Amino acid sequence: MAAPASSWQPQEEGFKEICGLVEQQISPSSDKSQIWQQLQHYSHFPDFNNYLAFILARAEGKSVEVRQAAGLLLKNNLKSAYKSMPAANQEYIKSELLPCLGAADRQIRSTAGSIISVIVQLAGVFGWPELLHAVVKCLDSNDLNHMEGAMDALSKICEDIPQILDSDTPGLSERPINILLPRLLQLFQSPHASLRKLSLGSVNQYIMLMPAVLYMSMDKYLQGLFILANDPAAEVRKLVCAAFVQLIEVHPAFLEPHLRNVIEYMLQVNKDPDDEVALEACEFWSAYCEAQLPPENLRDFLPRLIPILLSNMAYAEDDESLAEAEEDGSLPDRDQDLKPRFHSSRFHGSEDGDDDDDDIVNIWNLRKCSAAAVDILSNVFRDEILPTLMPIVQAKLSNSDDAAWKEREAAVLALGAVAEGCINGLYPLLSEIVAFLIPLLDDKFPLIRSISCWTLSRFSKFIVEGIGHREGHAQFDKVLMGLLRRILDDNKRVQEAACSAFATLEEEAAEELSPRLEIILQHLMCAYGKYQRRNLRIVYDAIGTLADAVGGELNQSRHLDVLMPPLIAKWQQLSNSDKDLFPLLECFTSIAQALGTGFSQFAQPVYQRCINIIQAQQLAKVDPSSVGVQYEKEFIVCSLDLLSGLAEGLGSGIESLVSQSNLRDLLLQCCMDDSPDVRQSAFALLGDLARVCPIHLHPRLAEFLDIAAKQLNTPKLKELVSVANNACWAIGELAIKVRQEVSPIVMTAISCLVPILQHAEGINKSLIENSAITLGRLAWVCPELVSPHMEHFMQSWCIALSMIRDDVEKEDAFRGLCAMVKVNPSGALNSLVFMCKAIASWHEIRSEELHNEVCQVLHGYKQLLVNGAWEQCMSALEPPVKDKLSKYQV
Repeated sequence: MAAPASSWQPQEEGFKEICGLVEQQISPSSDKSQIWQQLQHYSHFPDFNNYLAFILARAEGKSVEVRQAAGLLLKNNLKSAYKSMPAANQEYIKSELLPCLGAADRQIRSTAGSIISVIVQLAGVFGWPELLHAVVKCLDSNDLNHMEGAMDALSKICEDIPQILDSDTPGLSERPINILLPRLLQLFQSPHASLRKLSLGSVNQYIMLMPAVLYMSMDKYLQGLFILANDPAAEVRKLVCAAFVQLIEVHPAFLEPHLRNVIEYMLQVNKDPDDEVALEACEFWSAYCEAQLPPENLRDFLPRLIPILLSNMAYAEDDESLAEAEEDGSLPDRDQDLKPRFHSSRFHGSEDGDDDDDDIVNIWNLRKCSAAAVDILSNVFRDEILPTLMPIVQAKLSNSDDAAWKEREAAVLALGAVAEGCINGLYPLLSEIVAFLIPLLDDKFPLIRSISCWTLSRFSKFIVEGIGHREGHAQFDKVLMGLLRRILDDNKRVQEAACSAFATLEEEAAEELSPRLEIILQHLMCAYGKYQRRNLRIVYDAIGTLADAVGGELNQSRHLDVLMPPLIAKWQQLSNSDKDLFPLLECFTSIAQALGTGFSQFAQPVYQRCINIIQAQQLAKVDPSSVGVQYEKEFIVCSLDLLSGLAEGLGSGIESLVSQSNLRDLLLQCCMDDSPDVRQSAFALLGDLARVCPIHLHPRLAEFLDIAAKQLNTPKLKELVSVANNACWAIGELAIKVRQEVSPIVMTAISCLVPILQHAEGINKSLIENSAITLGRLAWVCPELVSPHMEHFMQSWCIALSMIRDDVEKEDAFRGLCAMVKVNPSGALNSLVFMCKAIASWHEIRSEELHNEVCQVLHGYKQLLVNGAWEQCMSALEPPVKDKLSKYQV
C-alpha cells in the first residue's frame, strides 16, 4: 500500500536533531529532566509530530527501539495536540501510519496500532475513510504481517472505544462493525494463534453492547467458541472462558440451550494447567449464581465442582503470600508495603456504608476466586454442599504430615468460606469445629495460624452466643486468649489476620468484653509497641472497635493508664503532614466518643491540633509552598471527624475550646469545599456543634443554613447522598436550637425536602428519614410558614414518619405535626388515614406533653368530622392500627 504523496518533507538537520533527542530519551544514563525540557521546546514547532511519524514509518536506518520511542512520543502528543493541529499535518500523519500496519517488524506494527486507536478515539472513523478500507484490505490479504498489523489496531479500537464501530457513519452504507464482524469470526479458524486471540478478544468486547450483527450471528459466534474451546494456545482458551462468563452475566438466554455443555467445559478448564485459564473459568461459578439463574442446572455438577474448587484453594507454589509469610515481624515496612487506606467520613443515619470484606492481601488469584466461589455456592445451595465438602475437608485436616500443610490450610479456608451459607448444617458441629481450630492458632506454619484466625472470626457470632452456658463461656475465653496470643505473633501476616479477626470478635461480643478489658488492653498496647507501620493501622482499628464496643467501661484510670500514654507519645512524634496520623485520628475519635467527658483531660491538645491541621491544609490547597506540605483532603476529613467525636464525647464541655478558636470560619470554608468527602464531614460537625454549642455558630448562622440548604438542591442528589443526608440533619439540629432565626431558609429547605419524600423509591433510606425529621423540626419552629403547604406533602411525609423508630428526633417531628395542625387543620384532612398510621407507628411516646398533644389532634378531628365521616376514616384502618390508636382515647 503506497502512501499518497504529501507536500511535507523532513529537513535533514531537523531529522538528525530529533532522532538524537529520541536516542537520548531511551538511554538509561541520560538526564531525564533536561530531555523533557528539550521535548517541550520542540513540541512548539508545528511539524514536530510529522517528524516523529516519519521516524516511526520511514527511518529504516535507525534501530527499532528509536522508531518505536518516536511513535510512543507521537501517541502521547496527539492526545492533547491532535484536534488543534493543522489539517495538512493530520493528513500527513494518518497517511504515514497506514503503511505501518504491514511493517515487517511487529513492534512497529503494534506502535502504529496504538496511535491509530488514539486518533480514532479523538476524531472517530468518519474523518478517516481510508482507515476502514486499509484494515479490510489487510485482513483479506492473506499476508500474515498485514493481517496481524490490522488486527492489532482493530483490537485496540475495540477495547478502547467499541461503540465507535457500532454507530452510523456518514459516507458508509452500513456500520463498520457489520463489515468487520464476519471477517473477525472467520479468523477464529486461522492457523495463527495471534490472529485467533486478537479476533476473539475483539468480538468479546461487543458482548455488553450486543450490536444487531452480533445478535444475528450468535449461533456462528457460539460455534466458534466451542471450536476454540480446546485451543492449544492458553491465551485463546482464557478468552473463551471470559466470553462464557460475560454471556452468563449479561445474555444468559443465548447459553441456555447449551448450558450443560458449557458447565461441563468450565469444569474441565477449571483444572487447566495454565493458572490464568483456570482463574477465568473459576469466575463462571460466581457469575452464574449472581445472575440468579435456576440453581438446579448447577446442582447435578456440585459433586464434581466442589472437589475442584477445594483443590484450587491450596496455595500455588508461586503465590507471593508464601514469600511474605516468611517475613520477620521485626523488619521495618517499606513504603510500598503500605496499602492505600480509605477513611469513610461520618454519616448520620440508620444505614452506614458496607464494611469491606475481610480478605487480607489484595491480589486476585485462583485460590481467592475458588474460595469466593465456594462462599457464593454455599449461600445458594446452603447445606446441600456439605455431604461433598465435609469428607474432603476432614481428610485434608487429618493429614498431619508437614509436606501437606497447604492442604490443611486450604481446608481451614474452606470452613471459613462456608461459615455463613452452611451455618445451619454446621451448627451441631460448631463446638467441635471451634475446638479443632483453637490449637491451629499455635501451628508451626504461619499461614495456618493466620487462616485459623480468619475462620474463627467467621464463626464469631456463634462463639459469642455460647457465652450463656459454661462450656460456651470457656470456649469464648479460649478463642479470645488464642487471638490475643496471635496478635503478639512474630510474623507480620499472622499479626494482621489476628488483629482483624479480633476486631470482628469485638463487634459481636460488645459489652461481654468488659470483664476482660485489662488483659485485652495489655495485649493491644504490647502489639502497639511491637508492630511495624503497616500493621499498626490494624491495631488502631482494633483499639477503636474496642472503644465502640465497651463504651464508658473504658473510663477508668487503670484502663486509661495502659491505653493513653503510648497513643499520646505517638501523637506527639508524628508531624502534621504524616499520613500515619490518619488511623490515629480515627482511633482517637472512637476513644473520645467512648470516654465522654472522661476525655476532657486529653481534649485541649487534640482539639488544637485538629484546628492546626485543617488550617494548614486549607492553605496548602491554595499554595503548597507557603506551608511546606502537599494538600491531602483526608487530613481535613479525619480532623473534622475527630472534632465531631469530641463534640459528641464532651458535649457542652467543648464550648470553651470552640470559643477560643476560629473553628467557625474554618468549618464554613469546609462546608463549601469542592470535595464531597470534606463537605460530608463538615456538615456532620455542623450538626454536632449545633447540638452542644449553637451560640458559637451564631455570627455566621445565615451562611451555614444557606449553604446546607443548597446541598439538598442538586441534580446529583443520588451520587452525593451522604453530603445531602448530613446537611439535612444539620439543618434540623440548627432549627431546634435557633428557632425563628431559621425562617429565611425554611421555604428553600421545604421545597427541596418535599420532592425527596415524594420520590422516595430508590433513595437512600437514611436521607428519607432525615428529610422527614428535618421537615417536622422546621414545622415545629415555624408552623406559620410551613403549614399553608401541608396538603402537598402530608401523605408522603406521614408514610416516611411511620417508618422511623421511636426516638427524640421522631418526637420533634411529631411536635411539628401537632403545631401545623393547630394552625391549619384542614391541610391534613385528605391525608387523615396516613396521619393515623404515622401516629400508630409509635411503640410508646415517652414525652407526656407530646402524648397529650397527639391526643388533642385526634380528638379535634373526631369533633370536626361529623355525619359518620370520622367512622368512615377509622374503617379504612387495619385492626392493629386501630388498637394502637386506642391509647389516645379515640
